[in-house]
Amino acid sequence: MKADKIRELDNTELGTQSKDVSEQLFRLRFQMSMGQTDGLKKLRVLKKDRARMLGILREREIHPELAPAPSTKPKAKKAKAEKPAVVKAAKKVSSPKAAASGAKEKK
Repeated sequence: MKADKIRELDNTELGTQSKDVSEQLFRLRFQMSMGQTDGLKKLRVLKKDRARMLGILREREIHPELAPAPSTKPKAKKAKAEKPAVVKAAKKVSSPKAAASGAKEKK
């Protein structure tokens, strides 16, 4: 990724991109140690991209006026799963006498 494209991202997006690249580096190093891949070129590119991202983040910490304004794009909210309605079981009374006797027992 070019430095110009990295500079266009705001700090939160840049942080998430940096974490993603770190995870990719970990997986690639792991695969290389297991002998599953020969991704030396990709490893070098990812390391340089991550270094650019971290450098730009540090630059923005030192000079916050250089950071672009946060994007005002509305983020899509995840739909919350609706909880099923709680149905309370009503006591069934077979006869009025039973209801009266139940009321007396509670007192």
